[in-house]
Amino acid sequence: MSERLRVEFHCHTRYSKDSLSKPEDLLTACRQRGIDRLVVTDHNTITGALAVQKLDPERVIIGEEIMTQDGELLAAYLREEVPPGMPSKEAIQRLRDQGAFISVSHPFDRMRSGHWEPANLLAITPLVDAVETFNARCLWPSYNVQAQAFAELQDLPGTVGSDAHAVFEVGKATLLLPYFEDAASLKAALPQGEARCSLSAPWVHLASRYAAWVKKRG
Repeated sequence: MSERLRVEFHCHTRYSKDSLSKPEDLLTACRQRGIDRLVVTDHNTITGALAVQKLDPERVIIGEEIMTQDGELLAAYLREEVPPGMPSKEAIQRLRDQGAFISVSHPFDRMRSGHWEPANLLAITPLVDAVETFNARCLWPSYNVQAQAFAELQDLPGTVGSDAHAVFEVGKATLLLPYFEDAASLKAALPQGEARCSLSAPWVHLASRYAAWVKKRG
């Protein structure tokens, strides 16, 4: 099959503490922007991904962004939620047990609590499938440059993502990939990926802060 898919690997819904994005609005944005596959990666839950997938089963892949004791992991093709707060290797093993695809979220972005210390990142490198080499929400381009250099040094493929917490961000960073249908074929397709990336404006972080404020106030 020669079909190529435009893939958004990293986005959030209202089921994340810092997003107000509705499932139906995410899907409308994907259809308008030519996104063929959407990995919904809410913080520490797959509830939002399940809600979006119910509306468009072919387009949506169940994902999760998991906060471990060492940093954040970005997973796709989950069947079960992985809880936050556990050692990174234990979280990875739980993902492996369900056949998930595993990447590492914005590993060098020190502006976020989910970044990785070099020693901890090196310790899990043999256990993951990829590294997020471009995140559109990184405030400093050097963070993405570091991630790309690390992936190349470790001979790991890269994923990219908008990390959209608001609908208008969806599609800021996508990969064009050969057709895939599961975690194994996704991993095989990644080396042939063609990135389409641009950084979001710094003010997009205000959207997630506003969402967190709204939810805190109930």
